[in-house]
Amino acid sequence: MKIKIIIIILGIIICGFGIYAIFSVRAQNAVEAYHDTPLPQPDEPQPIVYEHVLSAPPLPDAIDFCGEKVPLHLYWVKEGLDRELINQYYQHSRTLLTLKRSARFFPVIEKILKEEKLPEDLKYLCIAESNLDNVVSPAKASGFWQFMEGTGKNYGLEINENVDERYHLEKATYAACSYLKKLKKQFGNWAEAAAAYNMGEGGLLKEMKEQEIDNYWNLFLNQETSRYVSRCVAYKLLFENQDLYNIRISETDYYKPIAYTEIVVTETIDDLRAYCTENKILYRQLKELNPWLRSTKLPIKADKSYTLKVPKI
Repeated sequence: MKIKIIIIILGIIICGFGIYAIFSVRAQNAVEAYHDTPLPQPDEPQPIVYEHVLSAPPLPDAIDFCGEKVPLHLYWVKEGLDRELINQYYQHSRTLLTLKRSARFFPVIEKILKEEKLPEDLKYLCIAESNLDNVVSPAKASGFWQFMEGTGKNYGLEINENVDERYHLEKATYAACSYLKKLKKQFGNWAEAAAAYNMGEGGLLKEMKEQEIDNYWNLFLNQETSRYVSRCVAYKLLFENQDLYNIRISETDYYKPIAYTEIVVTETIDDLRAYCTENKILYRQLKELNPWLRSTKLPIKADKSYTLKVPKI
C-alpha cells in the first residue's frame, strides 16, 4: 500500500516537472519571438496641403481714379496700390461684408453723385472711410462719410443730442458732395481733393508748402493719408473686377434695399417707443431706417419738420 502511494506521489511530481518544462519552453519562445518582432514604425509623414492658395492679386497695367490716371510708373505708387490691394483682398470678412452692403447703399450714393455731377468713383471714399457702416472713429468722426462735428455743421448737417445727420445717408452724401466740390476747386484734381477730405485741407496745404510739391502722389504724408487714395483705387479694382479676383457672391447673398415709406412729422415726439407702439411700428425698425435719431425722443421746433422712414406694409 505504501509503495503504491509512493509511486503515485512520484508520478505527480514527474508530471509537474513535465508541465513546468513545457510552459517554460513556450514562455521562452514567446519572449524571443517578442524581441525578434520589429517594433511598429510610424506612418511616413504626409505632406500638408492647405486648400487655399496664397497668391498676389494682379495689378493692372493702367488704372484711373475719377478719370485721372494713377501714375503706376512710380514704384512707390505701384507698390502702394499693391499693398492696399493685398490688404483688402485678404481681409476677407471686412471686404465681404462691404460687398454685401454695397447692394443696399451704393444705389443711394450713386444717384446723388450723378445728380451732383460728380465722378462715380467717389463712392469708394465712403468705403475707405467707413466700409459702409455707421462707425465712430477715435477722433469722433461719424457716419458713412466720417464727418467731424464742426465740418458736418459747416455743410448743413444738424448735430445735437437728439438728431445727428451725419448718420443720415442722403443728407450726409449731399454734404460730402458739397465738401468735395470745394476741395476739387481748391486743389484742382481729385487725388488731392480726396487726400484733403481725409486729412483736412489745412494739413495738406501745409505739407505741400513745406515740401514744395503740388502733386499728391509725390508727397510724403502721414501713413493714413499716403495710403488713402490707393485704398480707394484698390476697392475700385475689387468691386469692378470680381471675376478677375475670384470673388464669388451670389445675387441672393447681397443685402437688398429695405422697402420703406416716408412720413413727415411736424410735432414733437416725446417718446419714440410709444410713438412706434401707437403706429404699429417696431422701434428697432424705426431706428434701423433712421439711424440719425440719436435718442428716444424727437423735439421739433415750430418752423421745423422731419421726414421719417417707416417700414413699407
